[in-house]
Amino acid sequence: MKNESDKRGGNGAESTKGIRVMRKLFGTDGIRGIANTFPMNAEMAMRIGRATAYLFKNKKRRHRILVGRDTRLSGPMIESALVSGICSMGVDAIAAGPLPTPAVSFLTTDMRADAGIMISASHNPFQDNGLKIFSADGLKLPDEMEERIEVLISSKELEKDLPTGGDMGTVLTIDNAERRYIDHLKNTFPRKRTLDGMKIVVDCANGAAYKVAPQIFGELGAEVISIADRPDGRNINLNFGAMHPEAISAAVKKHRADIGIALDGDADRVIFSDENGSTMNGDHVMAICALNMKAKKLLKDNTVVATVMSNMGFDIAMREAGIRVLKTEVGDRYILKEMLRGGFNLGGEQSGHLIFLDHSTTGDGILSALQILSIMKETGKRLSGLRSVMKTLPQIIVNVSVKKKKDLSKIPAVQKAIDEAERKLKGRGRILVRYSGTQLLCRVMIEGPSKKDVSDMANRIASLIAESLN
Repeated sequence: MKNESDKRGGNGAESTKGIRVMRKLFGTDGIRGIANTFPMNAEMAMRIGRATAYLFKNKKRRHRILVGRDTRLSGPMIESALVSGICSMGVDAIAAGPLPTPAVSFLTTDMRADAGIMISASHNPFQDNGLKIFSADGLKLPDEMEERIEVLISSKELEKDLPTGGDMGTVLTIDNAERRYIDHLKNTFPRKRTLDGMKIVVDCANGAAYKVAPQIFGELGAEVISIADRPDGRNINLNFGAMHPEAISAAVKKHRADIGIALDGDADRVIFSDENGSTMNGDHVMAICALNMKAKKLLKDNTVVATVMSNMGFDIAMREAGIRVLKTEVGDRYILKEMLRGGFNLGGEQSGHLIFLDHSTTGDGILSALQILSIMKETGKRLSGLRSVMKTLPQIIVNVSVKKKKDLSKIPAVQKAIDEAERKLKGRGRILVRYSGTQLLCRVMIEGPSKKDVSDMANRIASLIAESLN
């Protein structure tokens, strides 16, 4: 059993060279919280914008930071404050409007911006919002740069020598941001291949991809049925999207579609439905793509990078195919770090964050869908046939809301229940209990040969955690 306390995020702490560092803002995927409360209020957004501009600025030339957002009600408020902070530091802000997170990553590099900031809380409900910061190369900031921003925010260094007059930054707008991103994604699809004859249901989660996703698949020739594509600021991720796969499953069966594609609020993750309405997560996507890439000698070092949450069935399928699986802690930033370190080009999470490093430096739900659609067209197989490359072991994940994150190994009742479950599994499964890096949640994941047994064990451990931490 692996028992992981949250290493980053919330008010947790981490150890760095023997020094205990309190992290107040950044979690495993940027900054996140309830909109209009600390740290996602206008005052902090302004200071974060100013600190980010300060970090990337030098005196040799004019600088630009690109800003995108999803469709949340609080997005324009956070955007205005963030842009104000950027401009107050003498840096220009490029306001790109509602766009997927991977579009902000791509446009930051494509437009030669010095940094990019996405305003989104991803799959969280509309009340939340967050910030994800990208460097000029489209990569999420490393820990040390995030720590530097936190130091700057709480110091008086930002107030020194603020520019005035013509040295202040200005707000720039771009009219072709969506078109640039659409063309980029279409260029990842084989030029002589089309989606002619395919009926696709796209669940946009009333989020950032509500315009671009249907347009991309349509321009490639598919008949597109778009659902959850009318955002009102409050309905992002509400009963639709990657967190609610039942919606795409029902829509595929209703419209007798070939495939269903469910994105989350900022479109950096994707969940699929096959033609029968059976849903498919990131493990299956990685397995299908890894085997296809290996057959074409495109899978670098015959290696895939996954997280500790990936199903054992994925490990078995890859081992049988002669593909090595490297495991990281949960979070696409850690997957990418390992991919860059080892020179690998495929990695991802069971949740649907997939990184195809030959095309993108971050998770991209639409890009992932295009890879699967291309393989379907290439092989002539339906998704139900492709997914048979791996068999999923029964897995249960129970999310427990907690008021605080305490070391689980120091809670006797919880530790006893975990030990009992391990003895019952007798090495035929695994247990992973960890805190979320972005929310006050503890996740209990158990895999084993019997769905009933793992469900009973997971619910018992979860109930004890709830009693102990609430």
